[in-house]
Amino acid sequence: MIGSKKLDHRARRVTLDLDVLRSFVTGIELGSFARAADRLGRSTSAVSAQLKKLEEQTGTAIFRKAGRGLALTDAGETMLAYARRLIELNDEAVAAVRGVGMEGWVRLGLQEDFGETLLPRVLGQFARAHPKVRVEARIARNAELIERVIAGQLDLALAWSDGTRLPRSEPIAQVPLCWIGPAAINNTPPFPVGEPVPLAVLEAPCLLRTIATNALDSAGVPWRIAFTSPSLSGLWAATAAGLGVMVRTPVGVPQNLRMLGRGEAGLPELPSLGLVLHRADAEPDPAGARLASILVHAVCEVLPGPPRSSTGGS
Repeated sequence: MIGSKKLDHRARRVTLDLDVLRSFVTGIELGSFARAADRLGRSTSAVSAQLKKLEEQTGTAIFRKAGRGLALTDAGETMLAYARRLIELNDEAVAAVRGVGMEGWVRLGLQEDFGETLLPRVLGQFARAHPKVRVEARIARNAELIERVIAGQLDLALAWSDGTRLPRSEPIAQVPLCWIGPAAINNTPPFPVGEPVPLAVLEAPCLLRTIATNALDSAGVPWRIAFTSPSLSGLWAATAAGLGVMVRTPVGVPQNLRMLGRGEAGLPELPSLGLVLHRADAEPDPAGARLASILVHAVCEVLPGPPRSSTGGS
């Protein structure tokens, strides 16, 4: 009888609540379920009840204590991945049904950092839901993206914040910057000790090039330009070959490169960099608004998130 009851329990179908999953994912992404409650228009106690319901439905612990906050268990990490997929599919289905006849043309600009990691997914998801809408995508440097938005040549542009304030700009995130060097081989330093730091940089003007040299100058660390390239792929190759180190975000770092540890090789700390979505129109058409929504959601998933242990009640 006991074995029969266990079998019945395992066979019982469980339908997860998408509202619960959305609160769960939002809390993890924001690093706080109190902030998630505010974002979703719920009380903190209501979100806590949802999380309890999720653990009851799955029959396992999703969280564990980690200092003053909560961290995900292994089951929680697995649930997070599935929850994101379920929410994405739900939102895509709703958008597809509502916008089945949506037509038009959207011009999108992206930083090269997000070209390989983000663009295929965003365009694929959008095209499945809105096959009649044509999307023109352009990969370009920061200054060019902003210029094209101002000139009305792009409807949307995902760009680094360089201090330029456009009338319709939405801050998306603060992204950490890091020093990047070749993959470690037998603990070999990224460049000879005692020599000026060799830099692999994009051709000027370049925002991250300026940030790198300013950080080195402020720390009194000598440097030299060892390699320049008009493209990010060129920097990846030069850095992997050991010609120099570069400053970038953790997004899309190839496997033959590594993010250098804090203070490694005497390199100074780096600031974070704002990521902004610029819009050409105050009220974009439905196609542009939908593409912007998909883009922002995808960006939040590829960017480094807060430590799992920081997910607390505040």
